[in-house]
Amino acid sequence: MRKVLFASHHRLASGLKDTLDYIAPNAVKVQVLDAYLTNVAVTTEIEQALADVDWKNDEVLVFTDLLGGSVNQNFTKYLSQPHFHLLAGMNLPLALSLLLTLPKGYLEKQQIRTAVQEARQQLVYVNDVVANMEADEDDE
Repeated sequence: MRKVLFASHHRLASGLKDTLDYIAPNAVKVQVLDAYLTNVAVTTEIEQALADVDWKNDEVLVFTDLLGGSVNQNFTKYLSQPHFHLLAGMNLPLALSLLLTLPKGYLEKQQIRTAVQEARQQLVYVNDVVANMEADEDDE
């Protein structure tokens, strides 16, 4: 089994899942953890979200919002599990890149690193991109 989890402060995780479902309906089953909306401790919510995981055989792919945030920090205790992958700074390009190309077997670390690098390339200051395009057109 592979478990995919979007986890964030407030409702970012739900929003990302909703958008993913709109763009790629039924591509992959994603579970959501919207932290700090109730009086339940985030550690308890994480334990509940991962309660059905068989740590010897299952793969877990967790996307969180902030690297230094409490949601991400509370997942780090699972990093020693053999097929547990934790990605901070979740965004739509990263989710699409990884989730639309999931292999039948376990994900390779290099596949994850490549998806992270591709997602970084989508993070741009568009003003500069357009200005450079206009400058290139002027040179012609």
